[in-house]
Amino acid sequence: MAFRRRLKNKQPPEGWELIEEVIDDFELQMKEAVNEEHEGKRKNELTWKINRIHWEKNRFIFDLMYVRKVMSRELFDYLTREKIADGPLIAKWRKPGYEILCSMLAVQKGNHNFGTTSHCRVPLSKRASQQRITPDVQIGCISCASGDGRFGGPVWWNTPMEEDAQADEHRATWGQGEAPQPRTAPEPDAAAGGPPPSRKRGLEEEDEDLNDDVKRRLAALKGGGLD
Repeated sequence: MAFRRRLKNKQPPEGWELIEEVIDDFELQMKEAVNEEHEGKRKNELTWKINRIHWEKNRFIFDLMYVRKVMSRELFDYLTREKIADGPLIAKWRKPGYEILCSMLAVQKGNHNFGTTSHCRVPLSKRASQQRITPDVQIGCISCASGDGRFGGPVWWNTPMEEDAQADEHRATWGQGEAPQPRTAPEPDAAAGGPPPSRKRGLEEEDEDLNDDVKRRLAALKGGGLD
């Protein structure tokens, strides 16, 4: 793995051995996502899963450092310095209003029309009725505005909306005093990851582009089926 080559001949701080297996697991998921078959998917969809795995890995580190407070500053600085952790994203999570930000791409105004942020930063309750609830075309995030999240994170393109869905099935968890238990992000499938509609097409054409499963999830979001 790439990060293994970077760490060669470098002595990691104490505590690395406790999270090493989980980081390996996330890196393996990332590699599989990069090498995943592209057939039947639009170009932008190829990065959605990668962005979600990146978020999950960094949220795992963030939880250890700032929520459970079981990680040393030395180890955290080591992870950011070696680019295992995304320092700017984690720092952003500590600011009000950005607690579950999906990606730094969402707030880089140069990447969006009219010099604004991604539409996934706008709370669902404040979006115009005619605005479509669709994933950001770069990131795959429907909403990462505070208060709109599910399972302690953003509403992704493949986030389940069922009431009986369990949070610990969709997040990496850490039991204090025991080895970390990785949770694999749900695999997006052809039915769940409907392609984002082109902004140039009308609403009728967008509806035709979405399959029944995606329509059901969007209806659940509109109906207030969020935590």
